[in-house]
Amino acid sequence: MAFERVATLDDLAVGTALAVEVAGEPVCLVRVDADTVKAIHDTCSHQRYSLAEGWVEDNTVECALHGSSFDLDSGAPQSLPAVKPVPVYACRVDAGAVWVDGARQLNDAAVPRH
Repeated sequence: MAFERVATLDDLAVGTALAVEVAGEPVCLVRVDADTVKAIHDTCSHQRYSLAEGWVEDNTVECALHGSSFDLDSGAPQSLPAVKPVPVYACRVDAGAVWVDGARQLNDAAVPRH
């Protein structure tokens, strides 16, 4: 699979998250600065809940359901109750468009299935 256009920078303010779908999987996009967007699986590894519904701080996104936060580079949980990482995907910005490659996972985390 190749990169898929999923959003534009205009769809995503700095410090916010957006849920999109890539290759049939829910993906959480997080815009960390003017030119950088990161992509992780949108389902919290603790319980089935959208990470895009949570809060962005620095290089993490916090699940609004129980407060677990996840590192946007490694997918690793930074706080309980989550103990398993979430997948992180290759993401790039080109001419204002956000592209994600759902087949190019950057860590070895299992896709959350609850």
